[in-house]
Amino acid sequence: MLKGSSMEETLEPPNVHSGETLEFTTSTTDAADTSTTTNNNNSAENQSDTSSDSDSDSDSDSDDDVSQKLQLQTLESELANNPNNYDAYVQYIKILRKMGDIEKLRQAREAMSEVFPLTPQMWQEWAKDEASLITGPEKIPAIEKLYERGVFDYLSVPLWCDYANFVQDHDPSVRECSSDGISKVKDLFERALTATGLHVSEGSKIWEAYRDFELAILQTLEDTEEKEKQVQCIRSIFHRQLSIPLLDLSSTLLSYKAWEAEQGNAVDVNCNDLSGISRHVVSAYKKALEMLDARTTFEEQISRKDVPDSERLQQFMAYLKLEESSGDPARVQVLYERAVAEFPISSDLWLDYTRYLDKTLKVATVVRDVYTRATRNCPWVGELWARYLVSLERVHACESEISTVFEKALLCTLSSYEEYLDLFLTRVDGLRRRISFTDQLEGILDFSVIRETFQRAADYLSPHLKNTDGFLRLHSYWARLELNLAKDIAAARGVWETLVKISTPTLEAWQGYIAMEIELGHISEARSIYKRCYTRRFSGTGSEDICHSWLRFEREFGTLGDFDHAIQKVTPRLQELQLFKLQQESKGDVVSTEVKDKKGTREKRKPVSDEIEKQHPAKRQKDTATIPKKVDKPEQNTEANKVETKAATGNLDSKRGKHKGASNPPKAEVYTDQCTAFISNLSLQAIASLMCIDKWIYMCLTSIQTIIDSSSIISECDAWKFVQANEEHLRNFFSDVGGVTAIRVLKDKLTGKSRGLAYVDFFDEEHLAAAVAKNKQSLLGKKLSIARSDPKRGRNKDSSGRTMPGIKGGRPGDRSSRDARSDSKDTRAATDSRGPRTAPTHGDGDFQLKGKNTFAMPRAVSTTITDGDEEPKSNEEFRK
Repeated sequence: MLKGSSMEETLEPPNVHSGETLEFTTSTTDAADTSTTTNNNNSAENQSDTSSDSDSDSDSDSDDDVSQKLQLQTLESELANNPNNYDAYVQYIKILRKMGDIEKLRQAREAMSEVFPLTPQMWQEWAKDEASLITGPEKIPAIEKLYERGVFDYLSVPLWCDYANFVQDHDPSVRECSSDGISKVKDLFERALTATGLHVSEGSKIWEAYRDFELAILQTLEDTEEKEKQVQCIRSIFHRQLSIPLLDLSSTLLSYKAWEAEQGNAVDVNCNDLSGISRHVVSAYKKALEMLDARTTFEEQISRKDVPDSERLQQFMAYLKLEESSGDPARVQVLYERAVAEFPISSDLWLDYTRYLDKTLKVATVVRDVYTRATRNCPWVGELWARYLVSLERVHACESEISTVFEKALLCTLSSYEEYLDLFLTRVDGLRRRISFTDQLEGILDFSVIRETFQRAADYLSPHLKNTDGFLRLHSYWARLELNLAKDIAAARGVWETLVKISTPTLEAWQGYIAMEIELGHISEARSIYKRCYTRRFSGTGSEDICHSWLRFEREFGTLGDFDHAIQKVTPRLQELQLFKLQQESKGDVVSTEVKDKKGTREKRKPVSDEIEKQHPAKRQKDTATIPKKVDKPEQNTEANKVETKAATGNLDSKRGKHKGASNPPKAEVYTDQCTAFISNLSLQAIASLMCIDKWIYMCLTSIQTIIDSSSIISECDAWKFVQANEEHLRNFFSDVGGVTAIRVLKDKLTGKSRGLAYVDFFDEEHLAAAVAKNKQSLLGKKLSIARSDPKRGRNKDSSGRTMPGIKGGRPGDRSSRDARSDSKDTRAATDSRGPRTAPTHGDGDFQLKGKNTFAMPRAVSTTITDGDEEPKSNEEFRK
């Protein structure tokens, strides 16, 4: 038997009658033989004890059998429900191997290998188990096939060594030293060297096994010439190994020198001196040493088991960059194989590996095999499947093989629906190329295959990718192929019609449909599509864009009548869209205003400190009396008035702070209206201007490009705006006067809409006078009423509008009297905004309140019973 190294111990065939297992740890037969020997040498008492021990061992084995059967039933149920349970397969095979159920074990391994690639250790166990059952040479090819399947899945030096040892031990032609047998083993070793010979840490094992086999052949030769050829063959193997950077390179050199000494060459076998070795071998050896020094650190890092897998993977990636920079594709491929054997489910690693092969190696069989293994290890990565299809097309694979791979990919659970879309499109790309270049292929494909693929993609992806760019791209590609490849315009239109009939078709879908008709020169069909879609609502500015696109289309392809008709249709649509846009903006402003008003109301209604409320009215009056009176200074602006108000209340705040636990809530802003104009009769509704509409239509007819490119003409026309006078309008209105410091437009507290009233603060009296002089001038079509705001007169009135004793009041019919007529609620709010109320005094004069009592009566009722005509509300009431 030719064998360079001893074969590892294999499993013995099971004894079906005695019930032995594959692992053969302790058999019941051995226990019985031992018991019989003891019975012959010992007394009856010892025989009884031995029988008891045998019974206990049998009970224990029986319990283990029951437990294992229960585990098998559980695992079989799990695998029936989920055939992709990797861990369940591993446990199932382990228990079956222990029980020795050969048939079930073989079936389980076959089932698992169809779903998952098996590890090198699992292939070794499988092959050894089958080898232990060999009864004749006819079983050898089946076991060799197992080894071939194992070395295909992953790179494994031990598995290759086991494969070579099995062939040497069991193949009759090799054992008989026939030329066919020797050639078979040599070819096997050369394949092993191609796969693993560059493995830095373990490659020397396969080299040594190869050398040992050749040395065994040398010992069987007797012819001198044949011996010399065999010596040269062994020397060549040594030289090849010494030129490769392997970890035990120095020991290989010593082995080589020892062997050369046996052949009668003068070399020093006790040191690493290179004397006596040919020059080219020395040069290759030194270069290999340099390469090994550059890789030793990486080898140490990737071989560590005490670091996380993520860190080891990063070290592999850095190692790969080094190998790629060296420019040796064979070394790069071996390192990638080592990496994927360590991290078989790293999708990024497989993607990098296949990308490198597509770019650099481009060997058809190698690339195809790698893609096959990549998709078996990471079946959820759609990009791997798509590139697999392209690689098969690149090597001119047959249609049946490509179709089979495509169907397998569809059965996998990919990460996203976009990956399914890419997979369908890749399949269509390949079919299109094969149909377009049928002269290069055997057989002719029909376009119906493409149409069927598109239909499957649309049916599957429609619920998930509807209204997306990817789904639009799919239909656009489909329609283009129907038109250009199948020459079927009706089918192409049917594709677009199917797309636009979806619940919410996008603007791009309609534009693509129109573009196809324009490209074909079907102007009437394109115009009819415009008429169908210009009234639809699209996202963003899509609705305006389709209108502008129609006008541009009629300008370039239509007659003047067509152009006029388009303008007649588009104009009201653009007006509607512009009004809708402004209304949406107005609603947004109202919502923000309501939020601000609610926030201000909460601040205004914050309760006064409980300690202050408990004070005696005289005490509060005394505190109020300490506040100095404000002097009107027209040259001060509003901000100065605010500061003065805060300073005046400083004494009271300091007294409140003395009370334990007293709060000091922030006060609302106080407007003194020193230089303020009161504006009324502001615009509240739309203003129609026929002249503006006529102007827009004229500009459309004379300069259509302007309205197509922008909506500036529309936005300049007030006829299409829902106009409400705002702060910006008032600021522009008083721009010729100048001096505006603040503008306050009064709004309804409930609706947030403008009340048509406003206050405008000016810097000084001069600017205020100029502003009042603009009374009765028009703003947005409404004549404004402008007057100076004077709230002090309103504060000098009581709740019924009469002058309080001791205070100089105006005449009963003048403006101040009318301004002072506000309801009790507004009067109290106005007084509270300027400080705490003083207690009423009764010693300044005797007077009586005359007229009907409207206190605590709703405003709507009180206004109906007031004596005389209804008077305008005061400025203070308008402020609220």
